[in-house]
Amino acid sequence: MATGKTTAADLGAYICFEDEAGQGLRPPKGRTWAPRGRRPVVRVRGRGAGRVNVAGVVCYRPGDRSRFFYTLHVYRGRRGEPKAFSWRRYRDLIVMTHLRLGAPVVWCWDNLNVHLTRELTDFAAEHQDWLRIVQLPRYAPELNPAEGIWSLLTRYLADFAAADLAHLTGVVKRKLKKIQYRPHLIDGCLPPTGLTMEPDTATPADITSSS
Repeated sequence: MATGKTTAADLGAYICFEDEAGQGLRPPKGRTWAPRGRRPVVRVRGRGAGRVNVAGVVCYRPGDRSRFFYTLHVYRGRRGEPKAFSWRRYRDLIVMTHLRLGAPVVWCWDNLNVHLTRELTDFAAEHQDWLRIVQLPRYAPELNPAEGIWSLLTRYLADFAAADLAHLTGVVKRKLKKIQYRPHLIDGCLPPTGLTMEPDTATPADITSSS
């Protein structure tokens, strides 16, 4: 993260970590209370096409409130319908984040194929005054604080039976909005990565590894 550290200091930027997750109609498993010998059963539809995909970004800058932004892509299982986010949707997420923060951003994400498209590379080159892109190491989700957001979402959705895709989409939106208004939850996603945000007289937006 040395490159991101220096660049963020030079720009006075937020360091933003992006990642994706998805949820179908079959709920994630979770633990709950029940009388001994009577395992709780959550009934779901036998077959439900479709999935709610989420692209989210957590943003940190010393001295400022941590922020979380997201966008959804609802896949309904129809023929010819795109299953995942296009490069344009990622571009729009970057622009929206920049505008909401009102500051430059150092954008950190993994090596997903769509992240490496020429269109996004050209877009970053055209907007170097407020955007830098840093590739996280391959197969290193433990370095991405956004993974903590998905853990929170999974906990909220555990054993939840959605009636249909629209119901699921509405619940996902409500849970993510709750996280947006609780910056302490966003802060809590950073320590498990081993990364810390520490202001410094030489680098006011410093990010270092605690290991």
